[in-house]
Amino acid sequence: MGGPSGGVVGGVGTAAVVPPCFDAAYLQNPEPGYPLLSKRLGEEGRVILRVLVNPEGLAEKVEVRQSSGHARLDQAALGTVRRWRFTPARRGAERLAAWVLVPLSFQLDA
Repeated sequence: MGGPSGGVVGGVGTAAVVPPCFDAAYLQNPEPGYPLLSKRLGEEGRVILRVLVNPEGLAEKVEVRQSSGHARLDQAALGTVRRWRFTPARRGAERLAAWVLVPLSFQLDA
C-alpha cells in the first residue's frame, strides 16, 4: 500500500508519499459494535472498507470494497469508520487526501 518512492523528476527532488493510517495507538478509534440481530443469527464475516482520508485526517468518503456477506455487519462498519480519526497521508511536510483500505472482522466467540 506504499506510495511512490522519492526521486528526481526534471531536476526537481520529490519526497516519498507516506500513506494514511488508522491504527496508530494514539488515535483510539473504537471498534464497531456487533449488531444484536447479527449475533442472534450467528452472522460473521470480514468487511474491507475503502476510505478517502482528507488532509485533516477525517473520513471524507467510505465505501464497501468487499462485503462481509451480511448487510448489517457492513453497515455497522461503515457507520463506525465514518467517525474515525486518521493520520493523513503526507508528501514531505504537506498533508494530502488519499485512499486507505480498512479491514474489519466480525467474529463471534466460539
